[in-house]
Amino acid sequence: MLGRAALRGALAGLAGTAAMTVATKVEQQVTGRPDSYVPGRTITALATRRRPPGSERPFVRNHLMHWGTGAAVGALRGIWAASGLRGWRGSAWFTSVRLATDQTLENATGVGDPPWTWSRRDQVVDVAGKAVYSFVTGAVADALVPLVPDRSHRTRS
Repeated sequence: MLGRAALRGALAGLAGTAAMTVATKVEQQVTGRPDSYVPGRTITALATRRRPPGSERPFVRNHLMHWGTGAAVGALRGIWAASGLRGWRGSAWFTSVRLATDQTLENATGVGDPPWTWSRRDQVVDVAGKAVYSFVTGAVADALVPLVPDRSHRTRS
């Protein structure tokens, strides 16, 4: 049952990633902020154990990391939905998971800078994008994933 929840959560994560992508493109039209290739450089560093230069723009790897992380983290949200961690509260908590996943991978590989060194605008943009991802992923996961049947009748030893 949890495997099915994870699979449905991964699909929800792809929906959340699509929403985050659209929101980012709208934000970039307003602010003029360029595309980020940090995800592509992060997956390169994870796969090759070398840190690519900041000028590298790995378009395909960028999308692999962007969509792959969205699906992988979405699988967890599916398990949360099955376990009863649902609704806006579950999605709000899930935002921190999405942020922590990206920051852990980006900073552990040396590709990213710690968020407290970023401009306030970049911090707001990052949190807002991850919140869009988390709330859309949560809404889709909550709709697709049934609750695990109550197991309170079992005795514990």
